[in-house]
Amino acid sequence: MAQSGDGAPVYRQPPEPIASILDTAPTPLSSLGPDRSRLALFSRSALPPVAELAEPTLRLAGYRLNPRNNGPANGRLTWLTGITFKAVVDGREVAAALPAGARFIAPTWSPDGARVALLMDRPTGLELWVVDAATGAARALSGPIVNAAAGADLTWSSDNRAILFRAIPEGRGAAPTAPAAPTGPVIEQTGARAAPVRTYQDLLGSPADERLFDHYFTAQLAIATLDGEVTRLGAPGIILDAAFSPNGDWILQTRVKRPYSYAVPARLFPAETVVLDRSGRVVRQVADLPLRDNIPPPFDAVAPGPRAMAWRADAPATLVWAEAQDGGDPRTPAEIRDRVFMLSAPFTGTPVTLVDLPQRYAGVTWGRDDVAIVNSRWFNTRRETRVLVDPSNPGEGRVLVERNYQDRYNDPGSPLTEPNAAGRQVMVFVDGGESILLEGDGATRAGEFPFLARFNLRTGERTELWRASPEAYETIVGLLAPDASRLVTRRETRDTPPNLMVRTLDGSAPSPLTTFPDPAPQLAGVTRQLITYARADGVQLSGTLYLPAGYDAARDGPLPLVMWAYPAEFTDPSVAGQVVDTGNRFVRPGGSSHLFLLTQGYAVLDDPSMPIIGVDGAEPNDTYVQQLSASAQAAVDAVVAMGVADRDRIAVGGHSYGAFMTANLLAHTDLFRAGIARSGAYNRTLTPFGFQAEQRTYWEATDTYTRMSPFTYANQVNEPILLIHGQVDDNSGTFPVQSERFYAALKGTGATARYVVLPHEAHGYRARESVGHTLWEMIEWLDTHVKTAPPRN
Repeated sequence: MAQSGDGAPVYRQPPEPIASILDTAPTPLSSLGPDRSRLALFSRSALPPVAELAEPTLRLAGYRLNPRNNGPANGRLTWLTGITFKAVVDGREVAAALPAGARFIAPTWSPDGARVALLMDRPTGLELWVVDAATGAARALSGPIVNAAAGADLTWSSDNRAILFRAIPEGRGAAPTAPAAPTGPVIEQTGARAAPVRTYQDLLGSPADERLFDHYFTAQLAIATLDGEVTRLGAPGIILDAAFSPNGDWILQTRVKRPYSYAVPARLFPAETVVLDRSGRVVRQVADLPLRDNIPPPFDAVAPGPRAMAWRADAPATLVWAEAQDGGDPRTPAEIRDRVFMLSAPFTGTPVTLVDLPQRYAGVTWGRDDVAIVNSRWFNTRRETRVLVDPSNPGEGRVLVERNYQDRYNDPGSPLTEPNAAGRQVMVFVDGGESILLEGDGATRAGEFPFLARFNLRTGERTELWRASPEAYETIVGLLAPDASRLVTRRETRDTPPNLMVRTLDGSAPSPLTTFPDPAPQLAGVTRQLITYARADGVQLSGTLYLPAGYDAARDGPLPLVMWAYPAEFTDPSVAGQVVDTGNRFVRPGGSSHLFLLTQGYAVLDDPSMPIIGVDGAEPNDTYVQQLSASAQAAVDAVVAMGVADRDRIAVGGHSYGAFMTANLLAHTDLFRAGIARSGAYNRTLTPFGFQAEQRTYWEATDTYTRMSPFTYANQVNEPILLIHGQVDDNSGTFPVQSERFYAALKGTGATARYVVLPHEAHGYRARESVGHTLWEMIEWLDTHVKTAPPRN
C-alpha cells in the first residue's frame, strides 16, 4: 500500500488509458433557446480536486451548504465555465464575455430567448448575472447577495425584463458559533402519535444547528431588472420555493416555520404557501401545513392538505394543487384518492375542482383553456392513468391511457411540449387544434427508436409522423416549425457520439448543429452485444456483454468477467422480462464506471436483469434471495456457455442497491470469485420504515428484513469482498455506518474483506483523486482475486 511520509495511505491512480480519459475535458452541455433560434453551449469543469470538496460544508435539514457563498456545497454541483451561443440557421457562434476564471450555476433562458441569467461564483458570494445571446455581453445585476442555500432557481418575468431570486437579508451579521461546551443534553420526546419516517441524512441535530439553519437559510425575495435595479419585497424568512406567475403579476411562495424537527428534512417542516403581489403583500394563503413526520410508510401515502402547488402553464395566473381525499393513507378504502383544485387571480374566490382521481396525482400537461392532461399513478400496482380534462368546464375527465408504467414496449408516448410566450411548457397542437403531438422512446426488442406522432383528441386516432432510423438513437430537442416539419434532434449511433441535428420530415439526411468528438476514442474498439437467456422459472432475462478491443473468443479463450447489476421490482413477469437492445447507443465510460475494466482485459456483463417479481398481490421481497440467486445463476450459465468466461473467474459488483445485491450473492451463492460493493446498505433493521421498493415496516415483515440483510449472513461470505463508501454519504438509507458495521462483521467472522472510505465524498464520487483511487482499488482487487486466481476446489 502506498503511504505518505507519516505512514498514512495516499491516493492511487488507475493505469492508462483510464487516467487520460478521466482528465479529458468534458463535452459541453447544450440548451436550445425558447425561441429556437440559438443554442447555448455550456463549457463545464472536469472532475474537481478533492481540495474543492474539502471546503467547509454545512449539513442542515437535508441540505448541504457552502458557507462561503451561501450556495449548494461543492460536492453537489458541477461548475459551468463558459457559454458559446450558436445560431441554428447559419451556425454563427458568439462567445459570452465572462470574466477570466468564471464559474457559474443555474443558467436560465429568458422567455424570448434573448438572454441567459446565471449565478456567478465570487469570493464572497453568488452574484446574479445576465448574458446577451446575440452579442455575448455579460454583466452583473446584483452584488454577492444571492441566497441559494435552498435552491438556485431563477424565474424570469413574462416581459423578459425582470428576474425573481432569493437574497441574503440586508444587515445579516456573522454566522453564530456553537458554544465550546454544551449547555445541556439534546432531548427529543414522542407521545402516542405514530411518526414513521424514512432514513434521512443531514438532519438538524442540536439547537446550534437550528441557529445555523436560521442564519444561512433566511432569505428575502428580490426582483432584479435589466436596468440594474434590485427591489426587495416581503419579509425575510426561510423561503424554500418562489416563482412568478406566467403573467409576472404574482408570486407563489413557500416558507418554513417553527417548530423544526430532528427527524425529517426541511421540506417536511411546518410550512405556509402564499400568493404575493409584486409589492410583496400576501393576497391569499394557499396552505398552512403542520410538521409532516407522520406520513404512513406505503409509497402511495402522502401528507393531508394541499400539495404539489404550482402555476398553470397556459393561463396568466391560475394556481393548481392536489389534496388527498383518503387522509393520505392508501390503506384507507376510497374511490377518490386525490382531488385536483384550481384557483385563478385575484384569488378571492372558492377553489374549483378540476378532476377527481382514483390514484395519486402526478402532474398536469397543460395545453389551452379547453385541453389539459392530468396524470396519476399508483405505486403498489405500478399503474398509471392519463385523463383528458377541459379546464374551462372542470369536474369531469376522459381516460386516454391506463397502463403499467413499467411496460416499455407499449408506452404510447407523452405530449410533446414547447415553451409559450411566458417560457412555460405547453402542448403543441396541429390539425387546426384537433390533435396534439406525442413523443416517446419507442422501445422494442430490437432497441429504442424514438418517435413523433399525431394524436387526435376527439377520435383517439394516432398517426406516426417520424421514427428514428434503426442504426440511430435520436430524440427530439425542439421544433423549428409549428407543424413539426423541421426539428432539432439529438442523434447518436453505436460509433458516433451524441450531437444536435436539424432534421426535416421529408426523409432527407439531417444536418449537424454540433460536432462533439468522441471523448474516449481509446475505447472505440470495444465490442458489445445484447444477450438473452431465461431464468429457471421461465422469466426472460438479458444483459449487455462488453468485450475488450481486439478480443477473439476462438483465439483468446475465456476472459475474467465482471457482472455489474442493480435489482428492480416488478408486479408483472411479462414486463419484467422485456428486453431492449442498446446496439444503437453510443457508450463511453466516465467517472468511476465499471466499464473502464474493459481496458484492463476484463469482459463486462452490464446490467444483467435481476428482476424481483411479486405476482397477484404477493410481495416481491418475500422471495428476494431466491429470485436474485436464480437470476445470477442464469447469467453465469449464459456467459460460460458462450465461451467468453469461465466459472472460476467471474466477479459481481454494484453501487448502492447493487452493492446490497452483491453482498447477498456472496452470502447465499458460490457463483462468484469476488465482489465489489460501493456505497451500499447491508443491515435492513437500520432502515425500519421501508427501503427501495419495500413498503412494509420492519415490524410488519420482520422475517423478510432479516433474510434480505447480508449482515445476518456475514459468516457465510466466503469470497473476497471490497467495500467502498463515501465518508459523507447523503443518500437515504446508505449511512456510512452500514459499510463500517458490515466490515466489522466480516472481519469478526474471518472473511477476506477490504474497506475503503473516501474523504468528503457523498453517495456518488466526484473528486478526481477519489474517482481515480476507486478505479485503482477495483482493478487491484479483481487482478488479485479473479484474474490471477487459481481454480477453486
